Amino acid sequence: MSPERINPAELSPPTGFSHAVTATGGRLVFLAGQTALDGAGKVVGDTLPEQFERALTNLLTALAAAGGAPADLARVTVYAVDVAAYREHVREIGRIWRALAGRDFPAMAVIGVVRLWDEQAMVELDGIAVVD
Repeated sequence: MSPERINPAELSPPTGFSHAVTATGGRLVFLAGQTALDGAGKVVGDTLPEQFERALTNLLTALAAAGGAPADLARVTVYAVDVAAYREHVREIGRIWRALAGRDFPAMAVIGVVRLWDEQAMVELDGIAVVD
């Protein structure tokens, strides 16, 4: 059973997220925070969009290893060290999301943070999925 996206007409139209996501049945998969680390544990990418793409790829790799697919994502939180830069690149970030994860948007939030575990990291993503 895939999550059901709910976007009430009374709320502002969502762009790149869903207002609510429901799911029944299935198995919950809690995805740890992923940054732009490569397989050797080094942060890669000089720009926020490059790091976002790698972090999302890492998140989706963990999800696939748990038997899930992008459409199974019910919740994703984005932690950004520079929210203004995130907003500045939102169109490119949106293109990256659609290319890797499609148009089934989870409930999402972007949270500004002072720094991440790896100082070079600009963005981190974690999530919750519901997998059949």
